[in-house]
Amino acid sequence: MNKDQIKGVTQQVKGKANEVAGKVTGNKAHELKGDAQQAVGKTQQTWGDAKEQVKKGS
Repeated sequence: MNKDQIKGVTQQVKGKANEVAGKVTGNKAHELKGDAQQAVGKTQQTWGDAKEQVKKGS
């Protein structure tokens, strides 16, 4: 597992927490921030996965 995969998963977890907090408090902006963090985290994790595949292929 590389740093991009770890950072991506961490970002997704933070995003999910923000999304849930936003839903519980009724704060739509907080909820949307969580959704955005999750998307960024997923992208970063996917990038890390691709880097691992290239590394294994070499």
